[in-house]
Amino acid sequence: MRQSTAERMGLMGAIAIGIGGMVGGGIFAVLGEAVSTAHGATPVAFALAGVVALLTAVSYARLAVAYPNRGGTVVFIDNAFGNNLASGSVNVMLWLSYLVTIALYASAFASYAATFFADGVSPLQQHALISVAIILPAAINLISASFVSRSETLIVVLKLALLVFIIYSSLPYMDIQHVSPAQWGDPLSIVAAGMIIFVAYEGFELIANAAEDIENPRRNLPLAFILSVVLVMVLYVVIAVLTVSTVSEAQLVTARDYALAVAARPALGQSGFVIVAAAALLATFSAINATIYGNARLGYTLARDGQLPEQFDHEVWNKPVVGVLMTAIISLLIANTISLNEIAIIGSASFLLIFTLVNASACRLRQRIGGSIWLYGAGTVLCALALVVLLIHTCQTDVRALWVFLGFLLISCGFEGVFGTIVRGHFLGRQY
Repeated sequence: MRQSTAERMGLMGAIAIGIGGMVGGGIFAVLGEAVSTAHGATPVAFALAGVVALLTAVSYARLAVAYPNRGGTVVFIDNAFGNNLASGSVNVMLWLSYLVTIALYASAFASYAATFFADGVSPLQQHALISVAIILPAAINLISASFVSRSETLIVVLKLALLVFIIYSSLPYMDIQHVSPAQWGDPLSIVAAGMIIFVAYEGFELIANAAEDIENPRRNLPLAFILSVVLVMVLYVVIAVLTVSTVSEAQLVTARDYALAVAARPALGQSGFVIVAAAALLATFSAINATIYGNARLGYTLARDGQLPEQFDHEVWNKPVVGVLMTAIISLLIANTISLNEIAIIGSASFLLIFTLVNASACRLRQRIGGSIWLYGAGTVLCALALVVLLIHTCQTDVRALWVFLGFLLISCGFEGVFGTIVRGHFLGRQY
């Protein structure tokens, strides 16, 4: 049964979903990575990533209007390319990609938590902090999932208020020479930096999962997608400008895992550092909480559709316990065996691949969804080129991250190939 107009979500609610999905733990986790690669061109790197996200948001908006379904990305790709090995592999890849984002947030949580220890932390303590950041939210999801949804709005407001406060306080301390072209990296490194931190824009696609609950979707869905990405892009670029222009690059690179806290020092002193570090703990913890919540339910949906083993759709106490436990276990493995930089690269590469296919889906479904084929095509090409640049840069700087990403692809295709053809015996058709 559809909701009444009074109960349905308006434009502001949809925009809040998009902003909340993007301004999670990402900006706290990847800012230092961008500085270490793009140097003074860090704001340009964030802007480039934002343009790629914006073009993809156009495709998402049109697809969400035509296919308003909680399945979101999964539904779009299946309708464009059919239910086959390729689309099934992408569905598994999407589930794995959210595990990577959990690992990213957990690594960032541990890095900021370590700043509260006067003598730093040992490798064992670092792994303990990473593990706590995943285990505790998983327990919360099993005990009281409603706490997740109730707390997210408040935490998003607090994060945005803090970021705006940092921006306002830091304005008098800017030295614009730090962002002059003379301080920029080479063009390839700038583009690569933007793609490494692309995972910070991942999240706007969550609006599509709420499409059927949004009133006047033909008007509000496109506005929600575009406005949320534009607002976050402006926010990220401004934060990048202030960070690079108020703190020396050497300091930011040394503390790249908690660069945003360092950026608060010139204006707010040590108290500002502590406040931002504490806010980062809250932001990353809440992001882990929400992602476990969403990914467990994505696994539940995929299992009901026959894309994951049926154990994933078993509920205990009306909760997807198997989904939560598997999400936590695999995230723990990723977070404790891969570095923060490698996790960011793998996460960004995974979503660039998925978004390439979503843009391609918009091209293929052009007659059904309307809109400009040129915009859809530009989104497809830019996402694909961005992925290629990221992989080339990764091959030159961190070949291990490249092999891990390729491993994720093989796992996704191999799982779907074996599970889809041998275990299920055939690919299950889905009707939307």
